[in-house]
This record gives sequence, structure tokens and C-alpha cells, in this order.
Amino acid sequence: MYSILVLHGPNLNLLGRREPGVYGSVTLDEIARRLEEEAQALSVSLVSLQSNHEGVLIDAIHDAFDKHDGILINPGAYTHTSVALRDAIAGVSLPTVEVHLSNIHRREEFRHHSYIAPVAIGQICGFGADSYRLGLHALVTHLQQL
Repeated sequence: MYSILVLHGPNLNLLGRREPGVYGSVTLDEIARRLEEEAQALSVSLVSLQSNHEGVLIDAIHDAFDKHDGILINPGAYTHTSVALRDAIAGVSLPTVEVHLSNIHRREEFRHHSYIAPVAIGQICGFGADSYRLGLHALVTHLQQL
């Protein structure tokens, strides 16, 4: 059974209330519940963490090295700013899929660049809460092909 670390970055704890026109009305708890159901169907285990603090996310990535087979991450705004998150992902060399609720490439110019994408096996964005499900499937398929 594969073990996947799911990381939710800053402000994702506000989902359902924060800019619903951009991020939808689904809460983070609902996303976690749906993702857990999907994980059970795929026979994988999930460990999830949301933090508004970059260092907490980095520590979780470091700790994943010997505990998890892959990482599913929505880095939130750290996508566009955090070389440290990028370096942590590169450092542990775990297959990582980057997900976003909104299509970051159709938004403000500063959101078009991702520091995470070059060290991820792929990026899924623009499908709302379904981005997580699609990302989980992509990650599990990748792991099965190793």
C-alpha cells in the first residue's frame, strides 16, 4: 500500500468562505473527506496537513523522506514565492504532484510562475476541488509504473 503525504498551503483553511468565485464553495474538510474516499478506492493511505507556515510545510516534506511514497501538494501562494519549498521537494526526491483549485495560468501574471513545477512530476490546476482527485490518480499511476 502506498502512503501519500497531502499538503495544503496558506489560506486553504479558509476554503468555502474565501473568494468563492475563484476557489469555489467546497471546504478543506470536504476536500479531505472526498480525497480519503478516493484513496480507499485506490488502496492507498493518506496523511494530510494544512499550514499557513512555510517552515511547517518544509518540515513535513523533510519528514516524508522515510515515511511516504509521494507528495500531493497545493502550495497556495508559496507556489509563486518559495524557493525553500522547491528545494525541500527536490531534496527528498519523492514523486510530487502540484495541484491548484483555480487555473493559475489564467489569473494574475504573478501567479503564472511556479517554483514547484520544475521539481514536480506534474501540475494539475483549474478543476476546483477535483484537482486534488485528479492529482491523486496521477501520483498513484506514476508510483505503480516505477
